[in-house]
Amino acid sequence: MIDPRESRDTLLFDLDGTLIDSAVGIGRCVAYAMQQLGEPVPDAEALRRWIGPPLRASFGPLLGDAARTERAVELYRERFDEVGWSEHAIYPGIENALRELHAAGHRLAVVTAKNQPHAERIVAHLPFASLFETVVGASIDGRHGEKPELIGLALDRLRLEPSQCWMIGDRHMDIDGARHHRMRSVGVLWGFGRADELREATALCTHPPELAAVIASTHAAA
Repeated sequence: MIDPRESRDTLLFDLDGTLIDSAVGIGRCVAYAMQQLGEPVPDAEALRRWIGPPLRASFGPLLGDAARTERAVELYRERFDEVGWSEHAIYPGIENALRELHAAGHRLAVVTAKNQPHAERIVAHLPFASLFETVVGASIDGRHGEKPELIGLALDRLRLEPSQCWMIGDRHMDIDGARHHRMRSVGVLWGFGRADELREATALCTHPPELAAVIASTHAAA
């Protein structure tokens, strides 16, 4: 257990690959968009790399055309709005980990490159939604979608300094975003990223039940 006398930092959680396994939903929505455009569908390994970056950053290099990229995003969202948003699984142990952290006094929030309406809809249907103070997602038009910018929005909304927060996620974008703000971070190894892309994280965590102890021990060592 965490010592309740210690000061409590605010924890910013990524969504896909950190709280939920969304590979099925994202993969099917990408496949739908590409098929509708008459384009080949990326293989399963390539589709895993779509989880984390903004959609335009993934569609753009494949389609090579701004108009077709926007159409692909529209098609992706068409299927996601209908069914893709619900095609995910909650990682085993993450709910208990979040409840432990919340009970210990940590403030919790979600910061994700998913667009704001989708992010809010998904989080609202999670059994631990009430633990999060806010959900920060990308703008629909893509103007605000990179992790450093989204973390900045979260800091403004929560009225916090970076030194008071941690970013917790499974991809290098999460860790890079934290480093941009000189914020501590935890790279989680149960998601879609690999250990080598998380090497700049303040700490690594292998399984959700270890998360509270990893944050506590790293905080104490600082």
